[in-house]
Amino acid sequence: MRQFPLEMHHVAPGRVVEWQLRSTAAEAGERIDEAGRRASFNQDKHFTVAEESRAADDPVASWVAVTFEVSGRLDEPVLARALLAFVQRHEVLRCAFRRLAGELACEPFDAGELALEAREVGAFDTSERMGGFLVERFRRSIDTLSWPLFVMGAVVRTDSATVYLAFDHIVCDGMSMPVVVQEVMTAYEALRAGGELDLTPAPSYLDFAEEQRRRYLSIDARDERLDYWRAFMGPEGEFFPRFPLDLGVEPGRMYPIVNEASTLLDAGEAEVFEKTCLAVGGKPFMGLLASVAVCLREAGGPGVYRGLMPVSERGRDTWTDSVGWFVNTLPIEFDASPGRDFGQVMASVRSGFGEMISHVDVPFVRAWELLAPEEFAARSWPYPVNFFSYIDMRRCRGAERHDEWRAATHVWSARANGACSWFQRDTAGLHMNSLYVDTAAARRTMDDFQEALRLTVQEVARSGGFGRPIALTPPRRPVDTPLDAAGGARRS
Repeated sequence: MRQFPLEMHHVAPGRVVEWQLRSTAAEAGERIDEAGRRASFNQDKHFTVAEESRAADDPVASWVAVTFEVSGRLDEPVLARALLAFVQRHEVLRCAFRRLAGELACEPFDAGELALEAREVGAFDTSERMGGFLVERFRRSIDTLSWPLFVMGAVVRTDSATVYLAFDHIVCDGMSMPVVVQEVMTAYEALRAGGELDLTPAPSYLDFAEEQRRRYLSIDARDERLDYWRAFMGPEGEFFPRFPLDLGVEPGRMYPIVNEASTLLDAGEAEVFEKTCLAVGGKPFMGLLASVAVCLREAGGPGVYRGLMPVSERGRDTWTDSVGWFVNTLPIEFDASPGRDFGQVMASVRSGFGEMISHVDVPFVRAWELLAPEEFAARSWPYPVNFFSYIDMRRCRGAERHDEWRAATHVWSARANGACSWFQRDTAGLHMNSLYVDTAAARRTMDDFQEALRLTVQEVARSGGFGRPIALTPPRRPVDTPLDAAGGARRS
């Protein structure tokens, strides 16, 4: 299971049916309890940006989606039951958001009040038209300020179906997508076999948010728990670490994005790369981060890597099977100066990561609000920010069947002022998905950087080290693209 642009996903043509979530309470005009619960820090900031953007007639938009395949003729009523059970189990998916006395209320409808209504959308006779419809559907249907906050549907064929769900970020994160696939498919298969649904409520993200707010809402900028952030900001007082390469952006301007993905290592190379990292006392994500740092340095960046890194807050047990925005973001800093070999940079990454993770509890949005209030008031990060994310999808629940289900995740954002890169490891290898500003400078920079990174991690896998300096404009090679709906590979 990997992440790549929806535009790269070859979905075979078929008849499209969608299921619209309805609430009998909402349709009856019943008011939500005003004494209810409050949204998390992540959700509040996300919703605020959407409100302010709408008021300025400058709307922002983004979504997180998952697609997967059902083999054989689709039983549509059974899939509808599986989808409804999934929504009923996860409280955050039943939530409506609204402002109450300045705070964002997060109120769920009762599970028993929900129903799904099937709607025939139409038939598409080519993969191109099918893909174009899905791209437009997700962009037009996901609205942070409107309930429901997701869309569910299927592309139905005589002998298979592609199921899709797209969510506003306010109710989920990337690690929620494997939960979606595993729960919906497990429920569908159980019902098809004559079994019963598991309607036990999953541990609620609203409980997580309530505990987080209880612990951190009352802190101020002098709180010692913010010492790590203050030290990272240093005398310059910059909360956000800058992306060190030229993207050709103007201050204060947002741009359309480029959304692209590529494979860095195939399955065999990824295994060797992991062994190389373990041999010097690190983990694969540390070796990848070390390689990123060296490539940025070789392209003109500093010898000391400074960046933001999202970290899962799910823990090992409580929230593993829950849908929600269980992500904190923290700064990391380490030495990748010239002359240091792979083992030395890895040791520096390991030390920097250990220091970072010891401060994981402080919510990113709360630190941002307290330590950089002027930037917090803006609707976007102030300039291109250095950002690194890694997920080993093989460790997710249901991963043993991801290949069978041909599961994939997709992210999209309307505009940006920088670059973000996500890395995923799955059974096919190590992959990269980047969203960055659509400027001539950014295309050159990111093209060179991605190819340099590919050559660097391959060199680490081959020789156990960084080898010779990476050329800034290496020769291009064909890049593997995602599996199509039939499970075969295709190329751009």
